Amino acid sequence: MEIRTLRYFLAVAREENMTKAAETLHVTQPTLSKTLKALEDELGKKLFTRHSFSIALTDEGVLLRNRAEDLVSMADRIEKEFVSLDDITGGDLYFGLAESYQISFFAQELHSFKKNYPGLRYYITSGDTEQVAEKLDKGLLDFAVLAEIPDAAKYEYLTFPEEDVWGLVIPDDDPLAKKKAIRVDDLIGLPLFCSGQAWEKDIPRWAKEKMEQLHLEGSFRLSYNASLFAKEHLGYLLTFDRLVNTSPGSGLVFRPLTPRLETKLFLVWKKYQTFSPIAERFLAQIQVSFSASQPR
Repeated sequence: MEIRTLRYFLAVAREENMTKAAETLHVTQPTLSKTLKALEDELGKKLFTRHSFSIALTDEGVLLRNRAEDLVSMADRIEKEFVSLDDITGGDLYFGLAESYQISFFAQELHSFKKNYPGLRYYITSGDTEQVAEKLDKGLLDFAVLAEIPDAAKYEYLTFPEEDVWGLVIPDDDPLAKKKAIRVDDLIGLPLFCSGQAWEKDIPRWAKEKMEQLHLEGSFRLSYNASLFAKEHLGYLLTFDRLVNTSPGSGLVFRPLTPRLETKLFLVWKKYQTFSPIAERFLAQIQVSFSASQPR
């Protein structure tokens, strides 16, 4: 199975039309059809269901698309890395970032780094720990920022300078908005929004034996989206401070949890990872910077 064949397959899956895909790829339709038929024969599975004016993926086709996207991305990355080996002014870096106000520290480091390496090109994927860790494990990322203690058997990591503080985002006209801090008892029986990861790992640290009395109304990977639901009085959002606009006039307020609940943030990379020259330089800079900012 060749990378070129997978590119052809992905183009057809994306366009859902053989003619359009052939035009995008700058090949003839017979050539494209023959290549995909050979791919189906090689795998022994039907990948497409052909309709009058469109093409849809079978279940096997969906599985191949997910795998092919990773393989093609990896092939593209390898090509770019070898092209940039002799480029002392830049190269490509791939990051996966969790949500946190502390990403500002990361952005400052990247800004400083780019001054010294103006040819730097970087690619950002955002998501929760599960999403970005999966891409890191597959070798699609150089570094990931995780809001969860990393597995020391798999990863090396640096700890960010500060900690994220948990609280509740509430409509400003809600009775809970009058409180200075939110206790577990305040939330019993209320519809709550939270990320699935935090609901399983962070909130139980705070709620303890009362966790089973809390009700998860909806799970969101992105706090901004959840805040829109909270603003419409559909529920109450458990999230980090400074992720959602709660300034005067926003219609929302943030109230910290009590007892205080904090989560550390980590810059993570795979153990025994072979870095490109630009990745090695970035890691060296951020190691010095983060070490200097740690409390003594």
